[in-house]
Amino acid sequence: MSLGDEHGARGDDGGYGGTGQTRTRLPDSAGDVYGGARRGGRSSSRSLVTVVGVVVLLIAAIAFANRGGGDSGSDESGGDKTKSAPTAATGERPVDTKAAGIPSGYAHNEQGAQSAAANYTVALGSDGMFNTAKRHEIVQAVADPGAVDQLQSGFDADYSADFLEKIGLDKDGAAPSGTTFVNRTLPVGTKVTSHSADAATVEVWCNSLFGLTGDASTNPVTNGWFTVTMKLNWASGDWKVLETRQKTGPTPVNGDNPVSGTDEIGKAVEEFGGFTYAR
Repeated sequence: MSLGDEHGARGDDGGYGGTGQTRTRLPDSAGDVYGGARRGGRSSSRSLVTVVGVVVLLIAAIAFANRGGGDSGSDESGGDKTKSAPTAATGERPVDTKAAGIPSGYAHNEQGAQSAAANYTVALGSDGMFNTAKRHEIVQAVADPGAVDQLQSGFDADYSADFLEKIGLDKDGAAPSGTTFVNRTLPVGTKVTSHSADAATVEVWCNSLFGLTGDASTNPVTNGWFTVTMKLNWASGDWKVLETRQKTGPTPVNGDNPVSGTDEIGKAVEEFGGFTYAR
């Protein structure tokens, strides 16, 4: 579900090691149309030694390539051995504390900011945001002290009584009897667009589930794609939210999977828990 349009402070090539191919030429023989004239008898042992030598060289070359050939982390240029691919896990220590049920205690670096942004996006895009008391608890846990009031008032305006009624919930964010309200945000990846010692802006690409299960539901569970841009500040020993913005997409083409029944979706939501995200 939407995190709101804008909330918060407005400050501020083939094979191993190449594309070429290595070929081993076999010893010449009388019937070899490619080998030219037949050679004297002593060439046989020499050719055998040549073949063995070439094979050994090939094995050595392949073994070297399989080591990851050209590992920039092992050269003398001081390359960063810990630098990872954009979608790879880094091995940073995962958080081991929570505030209001939300993971907290992130590393004071760029990776910690990405982890914080992902987990805060999950919390701010959860079904708890539809209940006033829970919403305030979530905001208090993730917001920078100087941005709490502005974030809270912005979210309160988003989750108004009229909006809740429109999507089929009562004023406390509860679903009608016989239905289950589903609102989950699922980060796909994160990207840092700016970073300094105590500030970071992180984009979180997300998939989402939103709607009501149940035979009487007129708002079935659907999925969506959006990107949250989150400005973070280092405060009180952790990354905290200053501002959030959201835009639609990137959105992939829908697959041809058959749509599951409402009971199956409701059961899955109850049985499958979420994750703590770590960059």
